[in-house]
Amino acid sequence: MKNQEKDKKTEKINYFDFSEVLTYFFRKKDPSRPKNFNIKAMHTINKISILMFLFAVIVMIVRAVLRA
Repeated sequence: MKNQEKDKKTEKINYFDFSEVLTYFFRKKDPSRPKNFNIKAMHTINKISILMFLFAVIVMIVRAVLRA
């Protein structure tokens, strides 16, 4: 019974764990990772989309605060 309660608590914590997103921009180069143009392009597009999303969220928050 206690293990189930601990699992529920850790599940809630894992939902708000943004460490992978935040460390995505500051990772060291992994020598075992393949060096392919397609993978580099994919990661670049991912970084751009994350930044655009965060910018849009900030703009929405600022607009909501200014209207209130």
